[in-house]
Amino acid sequence: MITRRGVLKGLLASLLAGLFVSVYSFFIEPALRLRVKRFRIAPPNWTGGPLKIAILADLHLCEPYVSLKRLERIVARTNALGADLIVILGDLEAGHPFVTAKVPMEAATVALARLSAPLGRFAILGNHDWWHDRVAQARGGGPNRIAELLRAAGVPVLQNLALRLGEGTASGPFWLAGLDDQLAIGVGPGEFRGLDDLPGTLAQITDDAPAILMAHEPDIFPNVPDRFALTLSGHTHGGQVRILGYSPVVPSKFGNRYAYGHVREGSRDLLVSGGIGCSILPVRLGVVPEITFLEITA
Repeated sequence: MITRRGVLKGLLASLLAGLFVSVYSFFIEPALRLRVKRFRIAPPNWTGGPLKIAILADLHLCEPYVSLKRLERIVARTNALGADLIVILGDLEAGHPFVTAKVPMEAATVALARLSAPLGRFAILGNHDWWHDRVAQARGGGPNRIAELLRAAGVPVLQNLALRLGEGTASGPFWLAGLDDQLAIGVGPGEFRGLDDLPGTLAQITDDAPAILMAHEPDIFPNVPDRFALTLSGHTHGGQVRILGYSPVVPSKFGNRYAYGHVREGSRDLLVSGGIGCSILPVRLGVVPEITFLEITA
């Protein structure tokens, strides 16, 4: 028999559970938790040796969630992983209105310059790095403020650029390519013009060494040719809320197809990092902020 006391107990339990989930998703998971999420992939088109890559994506720096002090801890933890290569996949700027104080980008880029790996650290730009640059938006293109600050601090930024790395190392030579952002310039309500140039970037690869592509948004993946053994992306934050492998809302026209993690289509591999910060709302549930650590095996 259902009693009045039983109903009240059920309502109280539901209320407390809802309160706990709210506190956890708004304050604990996005602001206090950080994990190293490890992947091991053997891409069919990878002809080189083993390679370890540490990935930082979607920092969305701001108080109280990803402060400068927290960024410094993230940098130290990333360095401690012993990666051969470190990549930053864009979106340093905050992406939600619940900001109590901004993090100076000048200080943030100096902190990121302390990332250290034998093959270097490289960055690409994300959509928020362009959207927050009002001068660049007005002119309809670069130079971009975040890119200039990163370069001034000593961090190379790959904007439709491919570099040959790894000569004389265990991995052997490989190409690291970075696209400019696919949603860079606002041209109307909800409409954007990309500055990415995949054909032009591909044309810079001049030998048969394996190639890795950095692209902030994973939506480019269906157009990525087999020449790239692996594509690294961020942007989606894993949907920020992910329950049993499903994200109700994903900022991608492909929905959950490229929401998070490792995806293989044909002989091409994609790895989408869950990232660290938040966009739209400072909420994370089931997508713990992460440093993504990838081991490519031959």
